[in-house]
Amino acid sequence: MTTATPTLSTSRAKTSSTADDQRRRTPAGRLVLPYLFLGALVVYFLIPIWWLFVASTKNVTGLFSGAHGALWFDRVFALVPNLHDLVTYNGGIYLRWLGNSLFYALTGGLGATILSVLAGYGLAKFTFRGRRLMLAVLLGSVMVPLTALVIPTFVLFSNLNLTDTIWAVILPSLLNPFGVYLMMVYVSDAVPDELLDAARVDGAGEVKIFAQVAFPLMRPAFVTVLLLSIVATWNNFFLPLAMLSNSKLFPITVGLNLWVGQASSNNSGGTSLWGLIIVGSLVSVIPLVIAFLSLQKYWQGGLSLGALK
Repeated sequence: MTTATPTLSTSRAKTSSTADDQRRRTPAGRLVLPYLFLGALVVYFLIPIWWLFVASTKNVTGLFSGAHGALWFDRVFALVPNLHDLVTYNGGIYLRWLGNSLFYALTGGLGATILSVLAGYGLAKFTFRGRRLMLAVLLGSVMVPLTALVIPTFVLFSNLNLTDTIWAVILPSLLNPFGVYLMMVYVSDAVPDELLDAARVDGAGEVKIFAQVAFPLMRPAFVTVLLLSIVATWNNFFLPLAMLSNSKLFPITVGLNLWVGQASSNNSGGTSLWGLIIVGSLVSVIPLVIAFLSLQKYWQGGLSLGALK
């Protein structure tokens, strides 16, 4: 026992010295090129967001004939007046659209996540007749694009007299085959069968095992599916466009598209409406940014948990 410690420390020292030697031998160009490539990607993805913010601070004159270019601020910083015009235009219809999007995203996203968690856990940890058939149907449904299902869904909801209602947006959003598949794969590796068997031996029921043993281990995947479902419902455009005709039920995506059509067809008042569209697009991005920044710690916790296994 006394000779093992110096041997272990000597091997660690040799490993660290070998790693240092490899870093010294690596050409500087190989270290710089990846950072340059990642920096170029960051700039590429941030330019549209930067343009959207800068354009939202300009008035109508600076937006279409600004002397400082499209990527820099104009002499007049008109963000606050633009926001005021946005929330007061047409009786504050934009705030109603924003509330509709929040309601659809939270209701549909949370419902889809709950169903995905339950279905993924059942498919991963239980053996029953027809399981392989259900897995095949699940994988096949993942391959089908959602836009291809909009017209059949519209016909179905039209026969049920559910079009032009909130249920026409919420009910289809509850189906998330990719979320079910993601939860099934995650549960298969993150929730050990031995842990569940030990809980059953202690006399715990299946509901208690799921709530107190399995679900805490599924938290990173739960947050991932929740965010993906919320973002998908928030950005959904084609489904509410086909289902809804009442402008008071529009989400923010369809509402902004309505303004785009009005601005394109109205030559006299369309110029000022383009400014509202740009500011409205900026405001519509903020809730998603807040959601990602506030929930990223759960992803980091999940990654650290996986690294310790």
